[in-house]
Amino acid sequence: MADVGPDMATGQSSSSQSHGQGLGRIASAFSGTTGPLIGLVLLCIVLSFATDAFFSVRNFLNILDQITVLGIMAVGMTFVILIGGIDLSVGSVMALSMMVLGYLNVEAGMSMSVAISGGLVAAAIAGAISGLLITEFKVPPFIATLAMMSIARGLANMITNGSQIIGFPPWFNLGAIIRYGGFLTMTVAVMLAVFVLSLLYQHFRQGGRSLYAIGGNPEVARLAGINVKRTTVMVYTMCAVLSGLAGILLAARLDSVQPSSGVAYELDAIAAVVIGGTSLSGGTGGVGGTIIGVLIIGVLRNGLNLLGVSPFLQAVIIGLVIVMAVAAETFKQRSR
Repeated sequence: MADVGPDMATGQSSSSQSHGQGLGRIASAFSGTTGPLIGLVLLCIVLSFATDAFFSVRNFLNILDQITVLGIMAVGMTFVILIGGIDLSVGSVMALSMMVLGYLNVEAGMSMSVAISGGLVAAAIAGAISGLLITEFKVPPFIATLAMMSIARGLANMITNGSQIIGFPPWFNLGAIIRYGGFLTMTVAVMLAVFVLSLLYQHFRQGGRSLYAIGGNPEVARLAGINVKRTTVMVYTMCAVLSGLAGILLAARLDSVQPSSGVAYELDAIAAVVIGGTSLSGGTGGVGGTIIGVLIIGVLRNGLNLLGVSPFLQAVIIGLVIVMAVAAETFKQRSR
């Protein structure tokens, strides 16, 4: 048997160590999510006994379809909250992106690829402006994004004077209906891709890890060599782009766009992030917890619909869940 040379042994050791670190980072993506995960499992168990229609493959696939828009928006909101910010404009930016998409494709007769790009660019500009207001003009995130919420909603209404747009190509709507392989629709596939890419960025890229430093202490992060201003603008821009992407998927599901879309969606996105364990003060949490938070909201709404609970009572119940999640996180921090 041939002896293993020192170089080969070192290479194997280095490879194993790198592999172990990679697995460790993947596992860390869902660290600190034990509480939300237990809550999700218990919720599924309760609803399985409460209604026969809940525990089925078909219903679980329906839940995935229903959470696509929220899931994508919540990822962007997670990054914003991680740096200690907030974005109240995501619902309005989503509507703006949808209306730009509809205008370019249906009214202007441009191709869908151009229309989608136009919608995402409009969203990116809105997010970049919010980021610049916060970093260069020192406007508090709450005020800056509140102003953008009004501006984006107004622009969305101005495009068609408040009217909806219909008449997209048939394949656009079919992509949100047909389950490829009997499992995934196009919209769910996009959401899953966003989840994977965001997890990889958060835990394997220096830019993703710097978000925690900024959320913990921006001044210390700046002294450590992190460009806090540029990162902040990038985060708000990315949050807006993801909101625009969510709007495009919603347009595919509805086969139409209207400027009133996305009202109060920012509250759902913030709720999913908070339920998933990300602290509103920044610096702790992550996309792994947000995914669980999105699933909790999706499963809860689906179960309440199956039980025939009115939308008004559903809002009350989800509000109580948010309060309990925040209270649990506060108790955990104080007990440390």
